Amino acid sequence: MHFTGRTWRPPYEAHSVIIQATSGCTYNKCKFCSLYKNECFRMSPIEEFEEDLAEIKGYQPYARRIFWTGANPFAMSYENLKLRALTVRDYLIKCQTMAMFASIRDIKNKEIWQLRKLRAMGINGLSIGVESGDDETLALANKGYTTTDILEQCKKLDEVGIEYYFVYMTGLAGKNGGYRNARNSAELFSQLNPYFVSVDSLTLFPDTELYQMAQQGLFVPAEEKERIHELQMLINNLNIRTHLFANTVSNFTPVTAYLPYDREKVTNELQFVLDHTDESELQEYRNNLKSLG
Repeated sequence: MHFTGRTWRPPYEAHSVIIQATSGCTYNKCKFCSLYKNECFRMSPIEEFEEDLAEIKGYQPYARRIFWTGANPFAMSYENLKLRALTVRDYLIKCQTMAMFASIRDIKNKEIWQLRKLRAMGINGLSIGVESGDDETLALANKGYTTTDILEQCKKLDEVGIEYYFVYMTGLAGKNGGYRNARNSAELFSQLNPYFVSVDSLTLFPDTELYQMAQQGLFVPAEEKERIHELQMLINNLNIRTHLFANTVSNFTPVTAYLPYDREKVTNELQFVLDHTDESELQEYRNNLKSLG
């Protein structure tokens, strides 16, 4: 298999077959991220892609879901995505879904008819690291798009029936910004149809721009209890049926919920942590995180 650079897949794709479609990130400017810092974006040559498919066929010929790695393979042109999707079909005849990471920018350069055709070919399940639905927070993180962009592009996905998942990040708005971030994000997300929302909590690593800003006093990180309050606010204000997973290692207390049905149960679980755990214990947990993998 031709894996190069950082190979990263979401926890919820653990049972998917993995293939490299791209490596690196087309944007690579988010202030909190260093995953692909020293890696140039590269599309895997179609010859490599086919060789990997042939290898997959040899040990898992009836794979039903395949995850294309790279920070955002959906950045490829419609023609490139089409070629690879059809090639997957040639090798894995039972494959139903081809999932991958995507950015809001990647959707923007696709027409509705193109998205509809890609969906028909099996491209479905886009993991979108929006991180926030609040313009001030998006600007702080240097995400490169606005809440209007999120709304417009994800409505295109809704129209053509492409399933997508949001990643939200507590703490990204900084000290005293969590309430605003959660409220505005919930309002935005509630106008869309993410199949689920995966929640991480900001962890500052030394090789990120946001870490350097914190060292210089230009960014004040949110305290841990504020982040839990922020998560409660997000959960209480999401007015859609969706799954919520806040169970990655970046979360002190892992919780999952199917909203709105589990809303009260999960907010009570989080309140128990707030009432019975000291801020110092929560902060110690954050400080001991060496990676999110």
